Amino acid sequence: MPQGDKSKYTDKQKRKAEHIAEGYEERGVPEKEAEARAWATVNKDSGGGNKSGSGRGHAESHASARKGGEKGGKASASRTAAQRSESAKKAAATRKRNAEAHASHA
Repeated sequence: MPQGDKSKYTDKQKRKAEHIAEGYEERGVPEKEAEARAWATVNKDSGGGNKSGSGRGHAESHASARKGGEKGGKASASRTAAQRSESAKKAAATRKRNAEAHASHA
């Protein structure tokens, strides 16, 4: 299988890579780099391409997703109660503003 050939990947793995790449691009990573990182993540999670057929697949570890979730959780945990409360008030005000804006369009 030549380098870059994605024929041995399942549809689910291809969708996953596409979604991961989009996330990187939204954060300003160049398209080629985002794609390379996305496929590296898919390979890490699922151990490379999986041929179709009963009993041919491998379990996915979801290690990268877990790592991302932990990083987000640590960021939240390091904030004080006052900071979290302020953030919640701001979010509530935004939701209220958006609800009023959408109600006037109806």
